[in-house]
Amino acid sequence: MTQSESGARSGGHFVNSLRVRPDVLRVAPASAVSPWVVRVQAAEAWDAVRVECTPDSTIAEVKRVGMANLLPDISAPDAYMVKLHGAEVHDERVTLQAAGAKDASTLFLTSRRRRPLK
Repeated sequence: MTQSESGARSGGHFVNSLRVRPDVLRVAPASAVSPWVVRVQAAEAWDAVRVECTPDSTIAEVKRVGMANLLPDISAPDAYMVKLHGAEVHDERVTLQAAGAKDASTLFLTSRRRRPLK
């Protein structure tokens, strides 16, 4: 993918260029007319991926693709929560739009287990 294709596929939003891996992952069907590109970031990975999706894609679909790329060694995805706008998304079966996400939103993946401070 060329740099111009990458910019076009990232939706042209500045946030989608911040500390992301070069590939754009896909959840949206190829026939999607105006797909969104959301950023999925994991605390443990210290980087992010871009996921092409639609407003009707579910949080669970985007989480699955993001975790497969950012945290491939995690065998229990339920041990991780998704945060949007700083709050946990409790029902991951909801669509991005129903959860309040927009094009170029960031979904944050973090462990449900609290870690002790050192």
